[in-house]
Amino acid sequence: MRTKADRWRHAIGFELTGLILVVLGLNWILGAGIGHLGIMGAIFSVLATLWNYVYNIGFDKAMLAWRGSVLKTLPLRLLHAVIFEAGLLVATIPFIMWWLSMSFWQALSMDIGLVLFYLVYAFVYNWLYDYLFPIPNAQQG
Repeated sequence: MRTKADRWRHAIGFELTGLILVVLGLNWILGAGIGHLGIMGAIFSVLATLWNYVYNIGFDKAMLAWRGSVLKTLPLRLLHAVIFEAGLLVATIPFIMWWLSMSFWQALSMDIGLVLFYLVYAFVYNWLYDYLFPIPNAQQG
């Protein structure tokens, strides 16, 4: 399994890169101010970073119990990303409604767009992270 320092490097790198991409993308799509979006993004990043840390420990422990290994196959990587994003979706819709003065449906649409972005982003980021920072004595799947 990964060390605590490695897990924090993973989580912080994931959130900083994602934050930059999302703020710039939403600024372009919505025309909302970068500062306003940046504050929302920073709040979501802190929430997501904490969730990322806790979730990945739990997912790895479940994989060890279920499979005896933390190595992820393609289907497990997809499952990993989907469950992670579903957990965040529940927490973020009410905040989006309030912060951006959106209706439930507008916030849901925007959040689904963010989830779709983050599904692809999480898959690519985690795969690249595992390649760049392999688990010692493990082969990558």
